[in-house]
Amino acid sequence: MGVDVGPGPGLISALWSGGTLRGCACGGWNLMRILIVEDEPKMAGLLRRGVAEAGGVVDVTDSGEDALWMAASTPYDVIVLDVMLPGIDGFETCRRLRDDEIWSPVLMLTARGEVEDRVAGLDGGADDYLIKPFAMAELLARLRSLARRGPQPRPAVIAVGDLRLDPAERRMWRGEHEIDLSATEFALMEAFMRRPGQVLTRLNLLEAGWDMDYDNRSNVIAVYIGYLRAKVDRPFGRSDIETVRGAGYRLRRYL
Repeated sequence: MGVDVGPGPGLISALWSGGTLRGCACGGWNLMRILIVEDEPKMAGLLRRGVAEAGGVVDVTDSGEDALWMAASTPYDVIVLDVMLPGIDGFETCRRLRDDEIWSPVLMLTARGEVEDRVAGLDGGADDYLIKPFAMAELLARLRSLARRGPQPRPAVIAVGDLRLDPAERRMWRGEHEIDLSATEFALMEAFMRRPGQVLTRLNLLEAGWDMDYDNRSNVIAVYIGYLRAKVDRPFGRSDIETVRGAGYRLRRYL
């Protein structure tokens, strides 16, 4: 049976029996290194002990500021990040980690279950979200799952050359100039910027910007490519959106 981890009376006695944490699924860790960022001492201690008993190597800090330099100096397999921290909160800490190109998987913990909070965390670069109270066995399973994925680049703001795109805020810039895009134009630019240098077929672009019922025989892709070039390329004397004859379109990749 899972054990709930969360604030409340009797927390320590509920989790511990004879010095052993109940509810741990303790296999498959292979000496993973975990950073726990939690400012509540009892919770931080329980998380440290639970992960350590499962076979993980654990570092703990109570601030987002410390988490930034610790994650920059140590390649953690997973970072467990509480949302409500003193100083910079978990959302801002996660965003700064991604801005610093630290791609360790991030699991966010919070007592706040609102959809808006979960969306903010995931859009800020987090990989998973767990609401307190939670079962320790579930936390450990999520950590193992995240560690299997490994560090993969997933910036909160996508950049290709001097183009920047923020999927969460639905905003785009060329250099310091913000570009106003319709919803469909934005979806197409996001598809291009997530795969720079790769040829996207008409079908790829239709799937990015329209539902499956759309007539794929129309020339709508060519029309929207024209719209994008008129906003993203021509005003800046650029030609980054390229036509690949007989194949599709691609966004020029800058090395």
